[in-house]
Amino acid sequence: MQVSQLIEKVQKPELYEKGTASMWEDEHISRHLLELHLNPDCDAASRKRATIEKTVRWIESQVPVGKKSILDLGCGPGLYCELLAEHGHAITGVDLSARSIDYAKKSAAEKGLAIEYEQMNYLDLPYEGRFDLAIMIFCDFDVLVPVDRTRLLENISRALKPGGLIIFDTLNEKAPEKMNIGTKTWESAKRGFWRDRPYLALAETFHYEEADVILQQHVVWSDPEPLAVYRFWTHYYRQENLMRILDEAGFSVRTTCAGLLPDDGSGTHDMVTFYAAGKK
Repeated sequence: MQVSQLIEKVQKPELYEKGTASMWEDEHISRHLLELHLNPDCDAASRKRATIEKTVRWIESQVPVGKKSILDLGCGPGLYCELLAEHGHAITGVDLSARSIDYAKKSAAEKGLAIEYEQMNYLDLPYEGRFDLAIMIFCDFDVLVPVDRTRLLENISRALKPGGLIIFDTLNEKAPEKMNIGTKTWESAKRGFWRDRPYLALAETFHYEEADVILQQHVVWSDPEPLAVYRFWTHYYRQENLMRILDEAGFSVRTTCAGLLPDDGSGTHDMVTFYAAGKK
């Protein structure tokens, strides 16, 4: 590969231009992602255990007391599913990662929890009128480009019972000042997160202010494979804009909460807002 090709790949792309690789289905990367999910003291892939427990309590406070049928979108290895199942709810978890779903199924079986797990893209949900509540945690909603966001909300609306609820979290307008926009980093390693062989990884964060979008781009070079470009398009939402999007999708916001995450000293705890929205 020529250096000029590498330079071209690390430039700021057009809005929503796709990368050339996905880490969710990569055998090596998915192993590391699962390890991060399961680390109770790390916020890199899932939040810390105490925060997850606090979040589950808040979720349950938004619905009437009693057993509920709950759909967890982007459930990962089932950390939220298991807590909710232990509280007596009927849980279905959906995730794209086969490795995470395999782990979740084994963990539930070992603990005697009757959780239904499905390995699928939540843009292809097949359910209709089945759930009281759908949850989508860890800002998964933010990574959806507008056309996929519309499709997901349609899928969720169809999957919910009349009057059903969706609970999710998003980055808010405080995010850009706290996400190191414009920062460039590089890593060279004999093996690590991105590959099990020598690689060079170049990363940069870009801000598309006109669309309220932040791009985290990682360009990974490892012979003999072609250059891999990972792009994570992440929206942050002003409350009035998100309420309009939800209204157009047939939902009305019932509750918002911007103080659910603990202050760990990083100054990022207040850049996430939780929403509970009911199906009209």
